[in-house]
Order: sequence, then C-alpha cells, then structure tokens
Amino acid sequence: MEGIDVDRISFVFSSKKEVRRLNLLHLNHDYYTDILTFPMMEKGKPALADIFISPEEVLLNSKRFNTSFNREIHRVIFHGVLHLCGYEDKTKKEKLIMRHMEEHYLREFFRFVPRGTSETFPNVSRGT
Repeated sequence: MEGIDVDRISFVFSSKKEVRRLNLLHLNHDYYTDILTFPMMEKGKPALADIFISPEEVLLNSKRFNTSFNREIHRVIFHGVLHLCGYEDKTKKEKLIMRHMEEHYLREFFRFVPRGTSETFPNVSRGT
C-alpha cells in the first residue's frame, strides 16, 4: 500500500538486553526499546532490512498502554516496516503521523484476521 517493493525483511525476536546492546552499539542510545529497524538498502531499491524486536518490552508497553500483547506486537511490526517506507518519528509531527499510520494498518490487518486467532506469542503474553 505504500508503493515499495520488498527484497527481504527479517524479524529477529531478541531479549531486551540484546536489543539494548544493539541500540547502544549502532545508535549510541543507552536505553531499552521495543524495536530497532536496520535498513540495508539504497533509496529507491526494494526493502532489505533486519528488524529486532524485544517481546519483553512489547509486553511492558501493552500493559502501560492498556492494550493486548497481540495488538502491541503487531503495532511495533508495522512501526518497523513504516520506517522502511520512509516514515520517521523524531519530531512531534512525525510521531503523530507515525501513530496515525500504525493505527491505519492495524485496522486494516485486524479486518482480515479471523476471530479466535490466538496470541502471537502465548508464552510471552503470559509473562513467562
């Protein structure tokens, strides 16, 4: 829907400590985060990226924002892909646009997911 071609997008689910280590190593940010997107393609070329996600941080955020783990994990997946589409979230305006686009794609996605679909990561969603 964003008009980009995809070569390969790898989603890597890692511990919060590993995602923090990558955040510090590659972005010089010394804090935990739920997602890191590492694009490896040239502008205008098909998307090629590694996206690291911390299910532990996603679970904390789902509780913080009073939403399901399932919805929050999908939100961060869309967030990472939106970065590959050129969306940023550094300024207040960019963050508002990013949130709007996340919600748009969440609504579209859940329109097509059959009822009764189990949680994406049932063990993590129970906090184990």
